[in-house]
Amino acid sequence: MTVHPMGHDRRAACAGDAGFSMIELMVATAVLLVISGSMMVGIQKLTQMQNGISNRAAMHGGVRGAIELLQQEIGQAGSVTLPASVTLTSSVPSAGTSTVTVSSVAGMFAGEQLVVDTGANLETVTATTVNTASNSITASFIRAHASGVPVNAAGGFASGIVPTTATNGSSGTVLKLYGDVNDDGNMVYIEYTCDTAAGLLYRNEMAFDAASKPALTASDILLTNVLPNPNGTPCFSYQQKTVGTDTYVVDVAVTLTVQTQRKDPITNQYQTETAALLNISPRNVFDVWEMASLGDTSRVQPMPATVQNLLP
Repeated sequence: MTVHPMGHDRRAACAGDAGFSMIELMVATAVLLVISGSMMVGIQKLTQMQNGISNRAAMHGGVRGAIELLQQEIGQAGSVTLPASVTLTSSVPSAGTSTVTVSSVAGMFAGEQLVVDTGANLETVTATTVNTASNSITASFIRAHASGVPVNAAGGFASGIVPTTATNGSSGTVLKLYGDVNDDGNMVYIEYTCDTAAGLLYRNEMAFDAASKPALTASDILLTNVLPNPNGTPCFSYQQKTVGTDTYVVDVAVTLTVQTQRKDPITNQYQTETAALLNISPRNVFDVWEMASLGDTSRVQPMPATVQNLLP
């Protein structure tokens, strides 16, 4: 039998093109599975880490926003204002007690100190009565004034941060403040309530002369997941000064402890943070306290009766 001289080479070539054996394929598949498994574990850990970071970032952002708002509103508390320019619409003919009409009594209250007129004729009077029906005020004047002269409110409220010594005043869990807090010409009364039992921080705002205080609702929630502070530290603490019969809150400290909404996916524990902001000075209250300490009480405004009614 004759063998073609090239037959052996053809068989050898075919044998070289046969591909992976079953054992080689199984080994390659096993290596691929190990590599893929390692990659999936890494991706899962990265996802868990990202979820944990997002969880903590939401907690940090919430408490930071609440602290910044508290800082802003405490600093602005005690500001007194009238919502619009006001002038006398009748004259004050001579010194003495007079009832005069003004262009508007909006924002005025009985006991308020008002600056009347300008220049050498300027004086500060106390409005003993304010009549919204006739747009008139009653006060004791020491000078005569022509119709058309300006009437302004100046100074600040001694109790812009309601002191703890006041009846139904501020406390470690409830911060009470008022004035032109939003710097828009309208005076408001605001309560911050730190309810660690419910895990909530509330902010309740109303007009300073509101007839009643609205009940707290879900729309008043400023921060959730609030915890008791370490070592029993109150949410709000105060530095107070007394001059005469007035007590001034000249510094407020805010301490809030919060936890994440969800457990950390890696540690399976809630993450917590305690944020503290010390020595927040209500500048309007501080300014009138300094003036009163020097014996000048002409710019110290009393608490309006409407605010007293909102304190309980």
